[in-house]
Amino acid sequence: MLGLLVGGAVGCKQTALPSTPEWTLHVEPLPSPAGPASAQPQLTVSQHGVLLSWLESADVTTTFRFAERSAGGWTEPRTIQSGRDFFVNFADVPSAARLENRTLVAHWLQRTADDTYAYDVKLTRSQDDGATWSAPFSPHHDGTKGEHGFASLFDLHGGAFGVVWLDGRNMKPSADGEGVGDMTLRGATFGADATQTSEDAIDLRVCECCPTAAAVSADGVVVAYRDRRADEVRNIQITRFANGKWSEPAPVHDDGWRIDGCPVNGPAASAVGRNVAIAWFTVQQEQGHAFVAFSTDAGQTFGAPIQVDDAGSLGRVDVEQLEDGSAVVAWIELADQKASFSVRHVEPSGRRSAPVVVTAMGANRNSGYPRMVRRGQELVFAWTGTDDSLRVQTAAARLP
Repeated sequence: MLGLLVGGAVGCKQTALPSTPEWTLHVEPLPSPAGPASAQPQLTVSQHGVLLSWLESADVTTTFRFAERSAGGWTEPRTIQSGRDFFVNFADVPSAARLENRTLVAHWLQRTADDTYAYDVKLTRSQDDGATWSAPFSPHHDGTKGEHGFASLFDLHGGAFGVVWLDGRNMKPSADGEGVGDMTLRGATFGADATQTSEDAIDLRVCECCPTAAAVSADGVVVAYRDRRADEVRNIQITRFANGKWSEPAPVHDDGWRIDGCPVNGPAASAVGRNVAIAWFTVQQEQGHAFVAFSTDAGQTFGAPIQVDDAGSLGRVDVEQLEDGSAVVAWIELADQKASFSVRHVEPSGRRSAPVVVTAMGANRNSGYPRMVRRGQELVFAWTGTDDSLRVQTAAARLP
């Protein structure tokens, strides 16, 4: 359910913003493997490489495809699933990930009824590099014809894996189709043979349609999402999964942003060892801004938020933690009614590089969620281009 963004004053105090002008990127176009009428890109990274996934539409059929970053660009696309019952949404996108043992796992959304928001999370796995895929299965078993989406996969090592998602089993239909009741955050884990080993309720009241994010730290999995308090303040919260248990959720920062509808703007998370970076979007005095905060104790505590954008932001953030404790943050900058997919280097001290524009979006604000991942010294970017028709575009840059 897509709510309206209604801004209000918040108390997010940023640290000083000195610059590091010597840091820059040279972004080079990377020919995309996606075909015409493609959108909903997602990037994932593992020790084995980078995967790009996306959806292609033809008439009433949707095809879920992926390709892998190679020395020459991208591999030939491979199909994960195709059908007429996909639930397609600009913010709630499917994903494909390679696990530590090289198994591929993918998720997408499948309609369960004619109601607008009746769909399930579907999972599948492949042990032959995507040549064949298992029969689809779901992490939830409530049987309700409601919302199940905004899923994030994570690796539990040795072929085991997990997933978190927003679950609307407690929501009831309403006249406007949006539904009433509380959206929940739930998580499930699976063994190396794909046998489900758990399903847990993590938070029983969360924002209805903001994407979730997951990263694996040295101390376990860190999951970030947008909470929903009784007074409609919607902070970014994190929970940690270690030793088979989820920690009590806690805010990254108390923004105090009170909003009467979902902003459809989720956080991003990245981890290297015990260093964790969380990026997110909030609104201050009717102006949207993107922020990042750093943790050195695997997400137990965070430093003060650091503003990422310059004039303003549409959010839709991404973040990549670097080995030295700093991070590269991506966001959609909004200035003079024009949008651009931008990145910059941010240090925990608050020092920021000059922004680097990956691609200009002009007056178009409806190009979905741009994505970014890092493998070694390379950053890879993906977004939906809209110059002539929808098509997934990609680019790459070497870190300085």
